[in-house]
Amino acid sequence: MLFEVKVPTEEKFQVVDITDEIQHLVWKSDVTSGIAVVFTTHTTTGLIINENESGLIADIKAKMKELVPKGAGYAHDHIDSNAHSHLRATLFLNPEVVVPIENGELLLGTWQRILFIELDGPRHRKVLVKICKC
Repeated sequence: MLFEVKVPTEEKFQVVDITDEIQHLVWKSDVTSGIAVVFTTHTTTGLIINENESGLIADIKAKMKELVPKGAGYAHDHIDSNAHSHLRATLFLNPEVVVPIENGELLLGTWQRILFIELDGPRHRKVLVKICKC
């Protein structure tokens, strides 16, 4: 089953926890054993599985900004001044995450959450979720 999750963002650089929405889709799908493939359809966004703790989120943002600063003379900036967003997505993020499902539940660790990372907002984004039996 293929689902779409709308992710509106309000900030230029934002982390959105979408775990609960994905779990809801697993329940809706009636798949009790399988996988959920979560995929962002945007080049200046990404997905990670990590802890949704404010200090860690601040550290992730700070490190990305330090390693790939905005306006550092990137060739792509002549188009729309967002090369830093593309580079951050390429270097640090994935367009997809895959999570096993067992007994109708996402098999995430105690502190693991599915985090959508916006790098060029605010925007109206979408994430595709494919839930498969196996």
